[in-house]
Amino acid sequence: MPNPLSAFKALFPDPPLLVGDVVLVDGQMVRVELPDGAMITARGDASVGQRVFVRGDLVEGLAPTLTVVTIEV
Repeated sequence: MPNPLSAFKALFPDPPLLVGDVVLVDGQMVRVELPDGAMITARGDASVGQRVFVRGDLVEGLAPTLTVVTIEV
């Protein structure tokens, strides 16, 4: 029999993996600008100007600096 809390958590999707550019660093907190212009705050190590992957409120690592293409559906 599965754990009820685990079963409940499985109903919710994982946060999406986002990519953005670091615009501000304050200790372990970074401010990231997403391609659509939105700003988010995340925890992690990064320098201003770096492109990073962010999931939830955590910087997961450096992202390659490629051209961003936004497709509207």
